[in-house]
Amino acid sequence: MKFAVYQATHAGGRARNEDRLGYTYTRQAVLLVLADGLGGHPDGDRAADIAVRTFVQDFIDQAQPKLRDPSAFLQATVMHAHHAIRQAAHSDGLDEPPRTTVVAAVVQDGCLTALHSGDSRLYWARGGRLLLRTRDHSYHDKPELFPPQPAGVSRSVLFTCLGANTPPLYDVVDPQPLAAADRILLCSDGLWGVMSDDDIAAGLYGQPLADAVAQLSEEALRRGGRHGDNVSLLGLEWQEDDDFPATQVLEPEAATRARPQPAANPTPAPGLTATELDDEAIERTIAEINDAIRRTRRTPAPASPRPGAAPPPKRQTP
Repeated sequence: MKFAVYQATHAGGRARNEDRLGYTYTRQAVLLVLADGLGGHPDGDRAADIAVRTFVQDFIDQAQPKLRDPSAFLQATVMHAHHAIRQAAHSDGLDEPPRTTVVAAVVQDGCLTALHSGDSRLYWARGGRLLLRTRDHSYHDKPELFPPQPAGVSRSVLFTCLGANTPPLYDVVDPQPLAAADRILLCSDGLWGVMSDDDIAAGLYGQPLADAVAQLSEEALRRGGRHGDNVSLLGLEWQEDDDFPATQVLEPEAATRARPQPAANPTPAPGLTATELDDEAIERTIAEINDAIRRTRRTPAPASPRPGAAPPPKRQTP
């Protein structure tokens, strides 16, 4: 198994960096994970840290030297991370649990398997062409789940995350065969919020991966300016082993589908997949979003660093 991994993270224009990222591997499998702690909630960086540590530790415990089922592992671990965040909040006596997005990927047997919840993204590109980009759990990226859009809710609102009172929604990328020189990028919204998908895919190529990751980070920081969001990237370049057959790539939409929580490694409260969001779950989610909006409106806006230049608002979340 041959691959290269490079990462970059920066607070941008924010006082704190609430992004966390990491990777680990054995001789037969590699895990990448990135989490973006949510602003507007206490200790978002701690939620992100718990999520990343949970994924890494569960991988270390179970990849001996490979995972039995990468998809089942990701689905069980996202629920483990969700409950770990809520348990930590309970142990510390917090009135409200911290919350975070997460995106994680496993490469094993020459295939990519991934999962995400929220708006931290995975990009998969080949030769500068984008093969797959995950869809955010927001009204903007998945409006079909909430017709019609609730009144007063911004299209950028996330309707799921880890640590919330309702179990997280997540989408799974089923195992996809990789080819030599394919590049995979996990990133927070500090990158994709200021750069188009085409710019990101193009920026991944034409230079060594280390330079590509560094330059994408620098460009996002430049575009974000003094009030820009945290920027984090975790990139992998795959070098195909001789044992893996040549492959044909699926269309991006065909590669991603939602799946139920696996029976193996059951958790106290199973998660919901994006296609399983029933009317009751929708009402609970909308109620949480509206409550978050009311709390935000009651909170005085912070003073602007200079007259007439208030920083962009953080995402509203459940």
